[in-house]
This record gives sequence, structure tokens and C-alpha cells, in this order.
Amino acid sequence: MKRIFTLIFGLSFGLYLSGTALAQGKVGGHAPQPAHPDVDNNKTHGKVDAREDGKQGNFIARIQRNPELSEKLQTLLPKTGPNSTLAGAAMGFRNEGQFIAALHVSKNLGIPFDQLKAKMMSGDPPMKLGQAIHALKPNVTEKDADNEADKAEKEARADVRTKRTAKPVT
Repeated sequence: MKRIFTLIFGLSFGLYLSGTALAQGKVGGHAPQPAHPDVDNNKTHGKVDAREDGKQGNFIARIQRNPELSEKLQTLLPKTGPNSTLAGAAMGFRNEGQFIAALHVSKNLGIPFDQLKAKMMSGDPPMKLGQAIHALKPNVTEKDADNEADKAEKEARADVRTKRTAKPVT
């Protein structure tokens, strides 16, 4: 009697687990469809979709709402061209840290920001900051380029921390 009960319990439990796994799409069945048929769940291959554009606009707006950070970054921007405004220069960057680090590298190493941004945004494939430094300044070793990128990222984090402690404009 115990063996039959154990067998029935084991089979029931196994069916329960397989039903749960199927319901969650873990085993067999169909892959879940995107919420919107026109939205592709795959990578956009460098194209910015509406969700990323919204996040990007948020970090630009956050920077612009902080006069101290905004002024500091304005001194790092090119004086002319489409990248001479915060919004224009930040266009295409994933987040404020990546954007601010690129500004610091441009200033620290004397690399034109437009060229650095082009390597990071439109390269095929887009380059990381250290790779872009090395590509634009071949005399800088890959290790030194990575060190410069790390230094700029630390400067960017310090800028963002300063931004968080700054008093909001009233």
C-alpha cells in the first residue's frame, strides 16, 4: 500500500512540475511573443528604440537640471558643431557615465570629442572607450588606453556623485 501511495504521489508531483515548467515557457511549447508585434526583442544593432531614447532623454534632463554639473560639462564640450550642446553631445550614449567619461577622455588626452564619439557610436561594431582611445591615438598602448578610460570613468562617477549632492534649483 505504501509503495502504491508513493508511486501515485511521485507521478502527481512530476506532472505538477512539468505543467508549471510548460506554463512558464521553460520546456517545449512556444516562445513568448513580444507585447507589441512591432517591437523586436532582438538587439537593435545600433539603432535607438523608443525605450532607450526615453532613458537617454532622462539622463540628459537630469544633467540639465543640475546647474553645477551642467556648467562643468559645458566646459568639456566642443565649442562648435552639433556636439557643442549637452543634448547634442549626449545623443547616442547609453547613459550619463559613458557620456561624461568620453568628455573627460577628450579633455585629458586632447582627442576631438566628435571623433571619439564617432568611434564609440557608429563604429562597426561600436567601440568601448579604451578601444576608441587606442584607435584614435595609436601611440597609446591598449593597456594605457584602458587605464585612461578607467580614470575617466572614475572622474565621471565623481561628477555624478557631486551632482547628487548639489542643491536643486528652486
